Amino acid sequence: MKDNQEREILEIMQEMQYATVEQLANKLYLSPSSVRRKLNDLQAKGLIIRTHGGAKITDESGLFPSFTFRTHQNSFEKKKIALQAVKFIKEGDVIFLDGSTSAFYVAEYLGAYKNVKVITNGIDTLSLLSKTGVNAYSTGGRIEDENRSVLVGQIAINTVNDYHADVVFFSAQSTDKNGQIYDCFEEENYLRQAMIRSSTKKIFLCDGTKFEKTSPYKLCAIKDIDYILSDKDISDFFNDGYKEKIIKC
Repeated sequence: MKDNQEREILEIMQEMQYATVEQLANKLYLSPSSVRRKLNDLQAKGLIIRTHGGAKITDESGLFPSFTFRTHQNSFEKKKIALQAVKFIKEGDVIFLDGSTSAFYVAEYLGAYKNVKVITNGIDTLSLLSKTGVNAYSTGGRIEDENRSVLVGQIAINTVNDYHADVVFFSAQSTDKNGQIYDCFEEENYLRQAMIRSSTKKIFLCDGTKFEKTSPYKLCAIKDIDYILSDKDISDFFNDGYKEKIIKC
């Protein structure tokens, strides 16, 4: 790419997936107006999608991390979290797994449990479960336009609404000090919210990369879930504490 600043923006967004104009301006030592012009140019080329106050990377850029790539990001930490997560499972449980790579690692260990039923919108997770003998169900739905490893839409939400799960394991892109959880994919959030509403126990899988990012769409609040499982010591991260919900893996 001839414009080095455009490449720098894409490299930053590859790491963050979503970035605000202010974040990019600070990192690149540019004025906000210059950043907005660059973002408009990148959107015109189909490399990013502009959102209110920022932008997110697209698959067409070739820089949006694939599911396979993301499973290898912080894989050791995600496995530690997954091993803690399965301690909440009992024989015969109904389990929701979202389409995140963190939930994928939980799925790896479910073959050891008898008579569990798993409902997931994760395409790769379904493929994995098909090889383990676990009683697994797809939410159905359509392939998400931007994150093509998950199923979304009203059909998927209707399926989730037809079940009540004993536990849901989910992840998201970021959480802030005020105890709000966010993601950059709006339609995935709608499905996660349905899973959370339809579950008795709600468990947030939160590796150490989730704490210094900004994402545009609110998923839920820490006060609305039961536990946060993290590889990082976050006992003093949140303004309101929530120490009783935090389990360090």
